[in-house]
Amino acid sequence: MTDREIIDLYKAGHRERAFKEIVDSYSERLYWHVRRFLCSHEDTDDLLQEIFVKVWSALPTFRGESQLYTWIYRVATNESLNFLQKQKIRAALRFEDITSKLDNKIDEDTGVDGDEAQRALMKAVNRLPAKQRTVFIMRWYDDLSYEAISEILGTSVGALKASYHFAQEKIRAEIEKYLK
Repeated sequence: MTDREIIDLYKAGHRERAFKEIVDSYSERLYWHVRRFLCSHEDTDDLLQEIFVKVWSALPTFRGESQLYTWIYRVATNESLNFLQKQKIRAALRFEDITSKLDNKIDEDTGVDGDEAQRALMKAVNRLPAKQRTVFIMRWYDDLSYEAISEILGTSVGALKASYHFAQEKIRAEIEKYLK
């Protein structure tokens, strides 16, 4: 079912069915999008439920000025970044390093496919500043266009291209250190 059909269903009063279609259409994509930020299956599952609750409660305010998928991705991205910010604050209060904590989650996760190089890439991505990490995840893993990312993040395409370039350079440097 297309996003337009889902919105038409919702507007016609078939709210539960429309929401079910959203969940069916976006669960897997959003799972992996959020997972790349959080590095943990359990945290991702918990946050995904919260994201869908937020989408459900905010759906009446969706004005259609953007595409449904970019709006949903914006909600998921913002919730993921908020979650990480809270984790960072909690870690700081406990004098922990959040990057090390995320690295440990990557190392301990049996669900992560790939070899050590894949794990090194995931760790390098986690070391990026939030904006660069967000752009890299959306472009590299989610294969979103710069225009879609611009709509989701409210940032110019040029700025996104620059962020992606800097992210690539930092990741390349991290991977080269790993390979030595």
